[in-house]
Amino acid sequence: VQLVESGGGSVEAGGSLRLSCVTNNLPRTYALYCMGWFRQTLEKAREEVALIDADGTTYTESVKGRFTISQDNAKNTVTLQMNSLKPEDTAMYYCAARPSGRCRYGRPRPDAGYWGQGTQVTVSS
Repeated sequence: VQLVESGGGSVEAGGSLRLSCVTNNLPRTYALYCMGWFRQTLEKAREEVALIDADGTTYTESVKGRFTISQDNAKNTVTLQMNSLKPEDTAMYYCAARPSGRCRYGRPRPDAGYWGQGTQVTVSS
């Protein structure tokens, strides 16, 4: 199983980035996964940013209205469109998947699910 993130980089505040996560060889039907994007810095614990499953999407409060998570089941890809970026969005961003059926039954955790290696996002003021 592989989750491969791409699309990170450096951008000025107010700019946009689009992160992509390609998943390979997930052992169950793709639509039965809770997929998500998480982020972490040296100063903060890993934070859930956005989740998506067959029921819909959820976002942490600080990114609502700025970030959009989507998935393409045919391409096994999950995307995070990030607009109006702020310096506080600077972090390593991770893609994750958990075969829980729905996110309400189980969200990805470091000890539950599959994780990518991360992609760095840096927002300068």
